[in-house]
Amino acid sequence: MDEWFVYLVQCEGGSLYCGIAKDPAKRFKQHASGKGARYTRIYHALALVYQEGPYTHGDALRRERVIKALSRPKKFQLVEQLATTPSSKS
Repeated sequence: MDEWFVYLVQCEGGSLYCGIAKDPAKRFKQHASGKGARYTRIYHALALVYQEGPYTHGDALRRERVIKALSRPKKFQLVEQLATTPSSKS
């Protein structure tokens, strides 16, 4: 069974990009090099700031949808929780 992760990337201008990948660090490198999503080609990827999982592919897609629907402050709350929670899902 494949393991998938949901991740957030900090972009220029203070925005966050949400996606799924089997290897978030490798995917971030693609975003940072300009070969990732259109959004991260426009608003350059600065840092991988959050990841959670592992999930099945379907569960990762569902979780991504939930995170993308969150307000901007709620997304930043996820990042802060990861920074302050030693036993987080990462």
